[in-house]
Amino acid sequence: MAVKIRLRRMGKKKAPFYRVVVADSRYPRDGRFIEEIGYYDPMTETDSVKIDADAAKKWIANGAQPTDTVKSLLKKQGII
Repeated sequence: MAVKIRLRRMGKKKAPFYRVVVADSRYPRDGRFIEEIGYYDPMTETDSVKIDADAAKKWIANGAQPTDTVKSLLKKQGII
């Protein structure tokens, strides 16, 4: 099972809101996921990001691969 840490799109048309989730890579973008570890809202003046650092580190230690976007968010938060 290839596990990814990726964004799940929510919100309405032209107003996206993302949740950072841990999911099997075979499932669709907005489909089933294992655990929700944070959120990302790019529509606010200062992009609001909140990620549970302990959960993210635990999943990365267990072999989960973050996508490029999530990796940059994790770097901005100082998690990796």
